[in-house]
Amino acid sequence: MTRRRPVLYGLLFDTVFRRMDPERAHHVAFDLIGAVGRVPVLRDVVQGALAPYLGRAAGGRGSVEVLGKVFPAPFGLAGGFDKDARAVRGLTMLGFAFVEIGTVTAHAQPGNEKPRLWRELDVMGVRNRMGFNNEGAAAAARRLEALRSTRSGRAVLVGANIGKTKVTPTAEAAADYATSAGLLAPCADYLVVNVSSPNTPGLRDLQEVESLRPILVAVREAADAATAGAGVARVPLLVKIAPDLADEDVDAVADLVDELDLDGVVAVNTTIGHDRGPGGLSGPPVRARGLAVVARLRERLGPRRAIIGVGGITTAHDARDYLHAGADLVQGYTGFLYQGPLWAAHINRSLVRHPEPGEHVRGAEAREAR
Repeated sequence: MTRRRPVLYGLLFDTVFRRMDPERAHHVAFDLIGAVGRVPVLRDVVQGALAPYLGRAAGGRGSVEVLGKVFPAPFGLAGGFDKDARAVRGLTMLGFAFVEIGTVTAHAQPGNEKPRLWRELDVMGVRNRMGFNNEGAAAAARRLEALRSTRSGRAVLVGANIGKTKVTPTAEAAADYATSAGLLAPCADYLVVNVSSPNTPGLRDLQEVESLRPILVAVREAADAATAGAGVARVPLLVKIAPDLADEDVDAVADLVDELDLDGVVAVNTTIGHDRGPGGLSGPPVRARGLAVVARLRERLGPRRAIIGVGGITTAHDARDYLHAGADLVQGYTGFLYQGPLWAAHINRSLVRHPEPGEHVRGAEAREAR
């Protein structure tokens, strides 16, 4: 399956974005998407122009019922692109069925020193050591509350990915995660506990079951208290894991998800299994392991829990492979940088217009059929 870039966007990428520092290029594109998404008239114009590419992705035929929600299509944006919930409407305008904001930490932090983002052009990948740079959970919660105050904002599906503040000692990690969960749960459609980024010292050690259990318990309790206090529905809770976990550790996390009656797993994050320099690598090199982890999780969890598959999705064929492996929903990020603004719309259109047998059956029935 080809991973070549669209011709016009490829020309723009080579003549403009490729000549920029990767982080600056990200901010230029991100600011434009956010600005257009905040102006209803412009947003409607762009969505109208994209209608031929969106097909029937928002019309019900491709909807997926999972996590107690009906997603208009299976493909959404992974955490990491919109860290502070600044461009949710602009991103859904471009065809993402849902947006996962973050990673958000309890306290604002600048992230790691620059440079911290690199393009790996030979594999169409990205390597980063961003370090959870974000404005903090309170700022993200305010933006989500403002989003939910409008009718169109209430219609979009938003997940919130939460991580540990760098300066928080490991012994206090559970309370740190719980702070973010309490702030974000009332305005998120699901929460993701991220213990799998390689760019916060010691974070991946929290994937060990005995370290992970108290974090997940604290997050569940904080989220439940916050949603009950706000008079809104209980928010689903998932955990995001790394592709570098050994198979037996993947099984252990799956068993913990069952034990604590969590809603599912997001698999996978970036990999440190490379020799390209510091940071985690994303994009096509992660795809094979991502598929293997999703298949293993589905075998271990059965139909009871949701799985969001992410890692190396460039084409609709890649997304479909994740669905066949057992994912209920799929996400991408790196492909957006290489494929351009029509990328999500193209993938969701293909998944919706040309489903293969067994795809897009609603809810638990779909997982039972696997």
